[in-house]
Amino acid sequence: MGPGRVFADLLAARVCPQVASRQPDPGPLGELVSGIGIGELNQVEAPGKEVVIVPVRDAGEAVHRAVQLVVDSVPRAIGVPAEQTQVITPGHGGAVGTRALNAALKERLNPGPGRFGGFDPGDRVVYSPVPGRALPGRVVKADAQGLHLSCEGEDVVVPKERVEQSVRHGWALTAHQAVGSRWPAVVVVLPGDAAQALSRPWVYTAFGRADRHLSVVHGVEQALPRAVAEVSAKPRTTRLPVLLAPQISS
Repeated sequence: MGPGRVFADLLAARVCPQVASRQPDPGPLGELVSGIGIGELNQVEAPGKEVVIVPVRDAGEAVHRAVQLVVDSVPRAIGVPAEQTQVITPGHGGAVGTRALNAALKERLNPGPGRFGGFDPGDRVVYSPVPGRALPGRVVKADAQGLHLSCEGEDVVVPKERVEQSVRHGWALTAHQAVGSRWPAVVVVLPGDAAQALSRPWVYTAFGRADRHLSVVHGVEQALPRAVAEVSAKPRTTRLPVLLAPQISS
């Protein structure tokens, strides 16, 4: 699900100006993410704790450390509050998926009975008005109309019958849900069972969501550098370059 490979197809069709630049973005985070983009996972100097690696041994420890980082370590050491810190993990299911992480984070950050489809006022959520689109937001209230959200400054009312399919808790997201957004601090969780899900584009996307600080809860050992170096995006074939070709010759 998603837009395909429009940008890559435009480049391949050569119907627009192209400028190649290898100048990395500024700072340790920019250096790290730029290296990942060309298949290199570099150890960067981070005197201001811009990048922190947190080794873990199992799923339980990964969840514990992720919650600890969001609730305590990042606010205290970096000065970024929990509401501006985003957790990113490879999938929804499993012991360290978004469901497990969101349950643990809700318990610490906004405990409640979840009387409206599992949600309470103040819950951080992600709303999908259509498949493939994800809007971060917060629960304002719930009434007979449905679940009232504030999404990027706009008021949204989700009817009760659509809540289950279109609203999820949003303290933890997948990289796919996080595309297009950036946060002051990001905690990327890589449990041992995530090794098969990792690829260079996934790591580039997840690590690139951080603006000031990146913590990596690291339980995949050598699978991470191997994914960055060897596992590129899966090839996809579309008709867009062919459709654009007549415009080049005309």
